[in-house]
Amino acid sequence: MQSLTMLRGFLDSLEEGVLFLDAGLTVLETNVAARRMLGHADDAFVTGLCSSLFAGTSCARQCESDGRCSLMPAADQDRKIQDVALKRPNGEESLLRMWAMLLPPNASDLSYAIVLRDCSRERALETEVRERWQLGGLIGRSRAMQNLYQNVLRAAASDASVLLTGESGVGKELVARALHDSSARAKGPYVALHCASLQENLLESELFGHAKGAFSGAVAARLGRFEAASGGTLLLDEIGEISLATQTKLLRVLQEREIVRVGENHPRKIDVRVIAATHRDLAGMVRRGEFREDLYYRLRVLPLEVPALREHREDIPLLASKLLGDLAQRYRRPELTLSPEAMKALELYDWPGNVRHLFNVLEYAVVQAEGSIILPIHLLGEVLAATGAPRASAPPPQLTHYYQPAGDDAAERALILRVLEESGGNKAEAARRLGMSRTTLWARLNQAAGQLSKT
Repeated sequence: MQSLTMLRGFLDSLEEGVLFLDAGLTVLETNVAARRMLGHADDAFVTGLCSSLFAGTSCARQCESDGRCSLMPAADQDRKIQDVALKRPNGEESLLRMWAMLLPPNASDLSYAIVLRDCSRERALETEVRERWQLGGLIGRSRAMQNLYQNVLRAAASDASVLLTGESGVGKELVARALHDSSARAKGPYVALHCASLQENLLESELFGHAKGAFSGAVAARLGRFEAASGGTLLLDEIGEISLATQTKLLRVLQEREIVRVGENHPRKIDVRVIAATHRDLAGMVRRGEFREDLYYRLRVLPLEVPALREHREDIPLLASKLLGDLAQRYRRPELTLSPEAMKALELYDWPGNVRHLFNVLEYAVVQAEGSIILPIHLLGEVLAATGAPRASAPPPQLTHYYQPAGDDAAERALILRVLEESGGNKAEAARRLGMSRTTLWARLNQAAGQLSKT
């Protein structure tokens, strides 16, 4: 009796929650942490079918379909971990990580132990860390990003021109904005111009402005980007795309600190800090005669190299969490999270398109996932193929009997639920694996729901 009391005291001291189940998956015993995570008072005894406590989650659906604990791994498998978003009785949502243990046969009438870990605090800590390890819109705690932050802050203390280099999609625009916001010009305007988006005959007018009647369509005088950025910062993105003629005029502006509007002949003084950005090899372009050497060194007073995402993979979890938060707001979805397997696939991928590529992959996953957990099945095939991750945990079943019903409704319903679970709740993917149309799948699900409500 004393040993039983000590054991109960030990279980109640754990941070992890523990549910003890019998062979019929009924909860017989719980500890304090489990009751708290499930939204019950610490002294409220929790009983009932395990699936009813986690109603609405993929874990509960699979248990109901299989008639056994779906978290139990096979003899030759590692521990199976499941993340579920659980709505508590008070309406709050918590993120729980679950796994199961098979108890020895002599453990009375207990068969399973379900272990729960509350990941909500981990998410809060992740948010705190993310806010600590960021500069403006930049996020990362890796050595590469910390070095970038230091260089940005050093450059912000100066008023010299900055040349940002790095592959497409690394976030050069975010670096430019962070540099402006950290400088003495932060209260002044921040103006950006994408040089590659304009035709050559319009670029000069965009940069320097024009007088009324300077060309056909110039019905009024117009400020250029240099004048609009007076007292602040001008970002010239994709500077490597401008022609040699425009390079010559830009060089004069940087030397004289004045511009001449198109159609005028008198100069106007400017007070602008210039940041140029490019993914091209400007030094190579100088050697080939495609970019003026004197302009190159005028722009490259303070060079800043923005690292590729594959050079700081350890920042992917922070970046993914931030981007998923942005996407959840955009799509008006509840908080989204990545399963451990999906996160591992993201960390292994090389990301040729860098952070912009990561955002696009996550947006695709958000559209595909119907629940709050993003699984590997929701990621683009190119990511899984490159990392060697399996597209699904089991080969897709090829079923044709849905069009020629075999008469076993219970078996058919169980199979549909299992494939739906393997598809991460994605009905379109489940329908594809089952070899039926989405309309047929929805009809079968509605029919199954009606049958269950009558029982």
